[in-house]
Order: sequence, then C-alpha cells, then structure tokens
Amino acid sequence: MAKTEPIRLQKLISQCGIASRRKAEELILRGEVKVNGSVAKLGDKVLPNDKIYVRGKRIAVPKSPHRYIMLNKPRGFITTMNDERGRKCVAELVQDVGERVYPVGRLDKESEGMLILTNDGDFANKIMHPKNCIYKIYRVTVRPSINEEQLIKLETGVEIDGRKTAPAQVHVLHKEQNRVVLEIILHEGKNREIRKMCDAVGLEVARLKRTQIGGVKMGMLKQGDWRDLTNIEVKKLLSNPFVKG
Repeated sequence: MAKTEPIRLQKLISQCGIASRRKAEELILRGEVKVNGSVAKLGDKVLPNDKIYVRGKRIAVPKSPHRYIMLNKPRGFITTMNDERGRKCVAELVQDVGERVYPVGRLDKESEGMLILTNDGDFANKIMHPKNCIYKIYRVTVRPSINEEQLIKLETGVEIDGRKTAPAQVHVLHKEQNRVVLEIILHEGKNREIRKMCDAVGLEVARLKRTQIGGVKMGMLKQGDWRDLTNIEVKKLLSNPFVKG
C-alpha cells in the first residue's frame, strides 16, 4: 500500500464523518480540536496515527484513509459504482476492499483491462486532468486488416464529432488473415475514443484491453481481480510522464 501523506486536519475530520469540512474549520477556530494534547490551528496537517480529539472526545481515524486500487475489469461491467438499470457494475468486483472507492476515468462496457479506483480525490484529479497527459496503452484487435494509410490516419489524428483527435502511437503487434492486433498509446481519453478512431478509418474493434497507465503495468493480474497499488506505482502515476518510457 502507498505511504500515507499528511492531510489537513479539517479534511480528515470530514472524512471521519464528524462534520463537514467548513464545520470542522469552525471547530478548529473555536479551539475545540486537539491533536496529541495540543490545541489545533487551522492549517495543521495530521497523520492517521495522531491522537485527535473533537470537543474532548477522541475520534476514530481510519487506519488507511486513502486507498489506491488496480482492477482488471472484465467485459460486460460498466464503470460506475451503481446503476439504476440494474446492469453489472465494477462496484461488485471491489466489495471486499474495505473502503469506499470510485473509478479514476472509465472503460466502456465492452472494453476490459486496467482500471484505477481510489478514495483520494486529489489523486484522482491529478490523474484525470488533461494537462498532465498521462499516457495509456491499449491492446486492440481489429478487423479485417489494416494498411499504411489507416495507420497514418490513426497516428496523426482523425476527425470525430467535429474535432481532430490528438496524435497517437500505433504499432502492429500481430497480423493474420482478417485480424490484426495493435498496440495504441493515447495521451487523452475521450469517451470510446479508440472505437470511434477505428470506425472513422473503416476498422471494426473486436477486442479492446487497457494494459498500462503511465508507468504502471497491469501485468498478470487476473480478470475480475484487484490489488493495492504499491508506493512506487502511486509515485509513478503522479510523476506526470508525458511520453512512454
């Protein structure tokens, strides 16, 4: 599990369900919060093992307030934590995590592979923000075949819904009659982008699997299984790698 970083006291109080963040700030300003025996100040940062008291009562702080999960999403599951239409959700696959986590980005229902889930909003925002250009690698099986012109169009960008896609890296991994396996590396992640890109150049996507995000690979994680990211993996995701290394 990744090393826990200090967080603002009012944020931790809010995470524990004691009060909203604004109300927690008011409690701190009124001197009603103590940390390790001392009256807390607004702006103080704490760790889960600190002794935190609100109005004289020690609050129960989760041992690991932040979780960073890698899931190998199978086909047929939608990337949401609940669905009013009763469809299978990735929430079903992470019920035993022990914390309430949510997806960072998404994979469409028919796509599979690496999905990150967390309960750390700041981490999620950094990963998803377009300015960070965190690359993602996909293994894509297309039909019937592919020619040089189609490869060039995929790499330089095709027009989808009135806008041109960002340049991508495309490599042919395996080619046989009526079937080609590609590796596609994207630096943006619009909704169903690879499927739309392939459709725009006359290719049908038979299978789409995400295998890597930034410097973190899914590896041999079994389909439907999850695991905690390591400290090193979390740091890799936050290091903002602009290009595949």
